[in-house]
Amino acid sequence: MFCQDARASFALMRALRLSLLLLSLFAVPAFADDDDQDRARRALAAGEIRPLEDVLAVQRRALPGEVVGVELDRDDGRWVYELKVLTSNGDRREIEIDAGSLAVLDVD
Repeated sequence: MFCQDARASFALMRALRLSLLLLSLFAVPAFADDDDQDRARRALAAGEIRPLEDVLAVQRRALPGEVVGVELDRDDGRWVYELKVLTSNGDRREIEIDAGSLAVLDVD
């Protein structure tokens, strides 16, 4: 019983953290520069980038762990998501994913 409660609690905390990450990218001005948010929204609306949920699905397959940071930048003419991931063994790693094609560009 305790194990099920702990798992449910962990899942809820993970969902809350992910929600905060999503809000920081697209909704809450206090978390990001307005210009950055506007650029990201325009890029998404124009189909230049894929939704963050698609990027996170790629991340989970390529580098499992808890996402603790997300950046979206323009690099050499393409949009790139850089995600900071805390792995199950406690290591903090980074993965770069092309925001348009969802190709994994780099894993550190």
